[in-house]
Amino acid sequence: MADNQGGGGDKLVYFLIGAGIGAITALLFAPKSGSELRSDIADATKKGLDYARDTGRDIGERASDYYQTGVERAAEYYQTGIERASELTHRSKEAVSDLTDRGKDLINRQKAQFAAAIEAGKQGYREAKQSDQGKISAAVEES
Repeated sequence: MADNQGGGGDKLVYFLIGAGIGAITALLFAPKSGSELRSDIADATKKGLDYARDTGRDIGERASDYYQTGVERAAEYYQTGIERASELTHRSKEAVSDLTDRGKDLINRQKAQFAAAIEAGKQGYREAKQSDQGKISAAVEES
């Protein structure tokens, strides 16, 4: 499973190492004179270094591009998050304000009903008191 986790860059490096070893081995066993062999090895080494430098530069440029893309996306996601959080905060404040207003209206209605009930109770008490006084006065007059 660890073999599947390696990137393409690792495979490229292994390929280059193998190609370099193969080229040097081929040059060592080729029937050439010492100066020709040294010259061929130097040329192969120079080509290998140039190729590695170019490949490294290309990989560096791609990595830089990926990094820049990542930074831009992160900034976009951050801005989107800020906008959504602001929108949700605004909606929450509106909902709380609406609920507060509804609660105040309900309390005011209940206060009015309670005041009306108290007033009705007082009125009933007054009427009962007057009725009782009328009965007492009638009883006193009859006696």
